[in-house]
Amino acid sequence: MENKKFYITTPIYYPSANFHIGHCYTTIVCDAIARFKRLAGYDVFYLTGTDEHGQKIQKKAEEAGVTPKEYVDEIVANAKDLWKSLGISYDKFIRTTDEEHVECVQKIFKQLYDQGDIYKGEYKGLYCTPCESFWTESQLVDGKCPDCGREVNEVSEEAYFLKLSNYADRLIKYYDEHPDFIEPLSRKNEMINNFIKPGLEDLCVSRTSFDWGIPVTFDDKHVVYVWLDALSNYISALGYKSDDETLFNKYWPADVHVVGKEIVRFHVIIWPIMLMALGIELPKKVFGHGWLVINGGKISKSLGNYKDPREYIESYGVDPIRYYALREVPFGSDGVFSEEALINRTNADLVNNLGNLVNRTISMTKKYFEGMVNNPRVNEEIDNDLIASTERLFEAVPAKVDELKVGEALQEIFDVLKKANKYIDDTTPWILAKDETKQDRLRTVLYNLLETIRICSVYLQAFIPETAEKIFRQLNTDDKEFESAKIFGLLKDGTVLNEPEHLFDRIEIKED
Repeated sequence: MENKKFYITTPIYYPSANFHIGHCYTTIVCDAIARFKRLAGYDVFYLTGTDEHGQKIQKKAEEAGVTPKEYVDEIVANAKDLWKSLGISYDKFIRTTDEEHVECVQKIFKQLYDQGDIYKGEYKGLYCTPCESFWTESQLVDGKCPDCGREVNEVSEEAYFLKLSNYADRLIKYYDEHPDFIEPLSRKNEMINNFIKPGLEDLCVSRTSFDWGIPVTFDDKHVVYVWLDALSNYISALGYKSDDETLFNKYWPADVHVVGKEIVRFHVIIWPIMLMALGIELPKKVFGHGWLVINGGKISKSLGNYKDPREYIESYGVDPIRYYALREVPFGSDGVFSEEALINRTNADLVNNLGNLVNRTISMTKKYFEGMVNNPRVNEEIDNDLIASTERLFEAVPAKVDELKVGEALQEIFDVLKKANKYIDDTTPWILAKDETKQDRLRTVLYNLLETIRICSVYLQAFIPETAEKIFRQLNTDDKEFESAKIFGLLKDGTVLNEPEHLFDRIEIKED
């Protein structure tokens, strides 16, 4: 198989002490895509990390009586531990306080200044400190920040500006020539109508009112504005402008930046213009997904609906959390998280469908043939539909993942698992077992079920990896490579299955 490259990123997260299930949602989806691409033979680089500079970090550190670096160090350790708990398989975790990132940003800033894309002036305008965003009067909603709904402050200070206005026409042209650059399509229309058509204003890219940021090398009163700093992580992580640009030359341009809808404008306006000015190819796609909310509201401690994601993992297990995040919410839309929905999804799909199928099939093979796998190929018409549906996954699942429709990819797999459960009911192995003349037919039926389970588990490695590994252990097979899912019938005759292992416990909803 041709060894193709694939570079995927999540946004680098503001280092909050309270990472919630919404943060996990984005990271789990990107992890599943990265895992699937690796499975399919791609050379993958999956990047995540933390955005650690800015006025609000400095303020919180002062309130805590520690340095900003001490403040973020503790929180970053918490973030890494959370990603480990969720089985996140990132290739690099970047921090904007990393020395190589700092040096890269300083070089980028200097290049843009030297070539006239950054100039010095004075900023007067409206600034939202929590969002670290500048706004015009017309962009406010009821006089407040359109993203978080909080008060904005009028600020006036000496600043450097990036000439966004010089690139507006070129940016629109790029959108037109690359219709898949922004997804979903609604995000593209929003950017053009709300930000570009009204007139793209030059962007303030430095601050002097605080000092927790990357210093401008040629003017030490200034630190680099957090978004120019943060956006550069996608190339600084690959060694851009370092002594070794091997990773940059290998993986850039990114195949997809996956970001929350509230920061799409930075990624499809500021970031492309920065890259155009630097003479660098643009990423292939920016995907702006919706929010995962609880009971229709954002997740926060103040609303009383915050829970550390590790509490969910401890209560329900890591794979049910991953499965729910991937399956429940159409990627790109807002979704509602609730423990009741998590429990219902776990019971219906993981317990009743997958877990029940695996347990019944392996238990019957153990009971009737002491766990010995054998396929005499005594096939009937009823077998063909199950086999064809299972083989069709080899094209259907990758196609859905390529479209970032991870939930639909899982649905394809679970539709086949559901069909396998019906196949048990239709073929009635327990009745075949009572007829001595039907033993070869029974072996074939059980083989078809075991092979369906094996092939589905090949794909499930990307989505619920711990569960997939448990299934392979029960099947006593090493046939778990992607290509092995293409052909129905690779589970070897003579294989002796291991003991059935319980995959999921039914969860009872506790009445208040």
